[in-house]
Amino acid sequence: MKRFWKSAGVAAEAAHWRVTLDGRPVKTQGGRPQTVPTEPLAQALAAEWQAQPAEIDPALFPLRDLADYALDVIAADPAAIAQDLLGYAETDTLCYRGEPGEALTRRQDLEWEPILAAAEAHHAIAFTRVAGVIHQPQPPETLATLAALLATLGPFRLAALQTLTSLAASLVIGLAALEPGADLSHLWNAANLEEDWQAELWGKDAEAEARREKRRATFMAAAQFARLASA
Repeated sequence: MKRFWKSAGVAAEAAHWRVTLDGRPVKTQGGRPQTVPTEPLAQALAAEWQAQPAEIDPALFPLRDLADYALDVIAADPAAIAQDLLGYAETDTLCYRGEPGEALTRRQDLEWEPILAAAEAHHAIAFTRVAGVIHQPQPPETLATLAALLATLGPFRLAALQTLTSLAASLVIGLAALEPGADLSHLWNAANLEEDWQAELWGKDAEAEARREKRRATFMAAAQFARLASA
C-alpha cells in the first residue's frame, strides 16, 4: 500500500489522545477509535506513521500493533489475557534449573536467582524452584497474589506484558521489565540464557542469531510501549 498522508500529528480527545494523519484521526485495524492514555504514547505512534516510506512497511508499526491489540482484543476481555499470563507463572522458566552441580545450573543460579528473589521480595510471594523439567505446582498464595496484580493492569500494560512474558517464557521477567528503570538488556539475556549456553557449546548460527535479534527488538518495543502508556 502506498503512503497516503503527508503529516502525522496528535490531538487531545477528552482524557485521551489520538494520532491524526493530515488532521484525520486514526482508527485501529479493527475499526475502533485509536485512543491512547498518554500524549507520549500518541507522539511515539505518530512518529511511526511519519517515518513510513512511500511504500508502507507494516513491520515498522510495532507500537501501533500493540495499541490496536490492546483496544481491539484485550479491552474486550482483559480477564482472559490475565488468566493466560498467570499460566506462565505456573511454569516460569526461572524456576526450572538443571541438576545440582551442573555447569548450566550454576549459570542459571547466578543469572536467574537474583531476578527471582527480587520478584519474591517485591511482591511478597514465594516460588518453588525445580531441579529438572518435571512440573511442580507453585504455591496457591503466590498465584493468587499474581492474579490480583494482573487484575489491576489496564489493556495497554497487559498488551505489553503479554508480549514480554511470551518472549521470555517467564511472567517474572515480564513483570520485571515493566518496572521503572528496569535493565532490559539484562532481563533479555537472562531469558535467553539456555539458548546462549547452547550457542557457546556448539557455535552460533546466523539464522538463529537473526531470529534472536528480531525477538529482542520486539521485547524492547513492548517495554517501551508500557513505559509510554504509563508516562
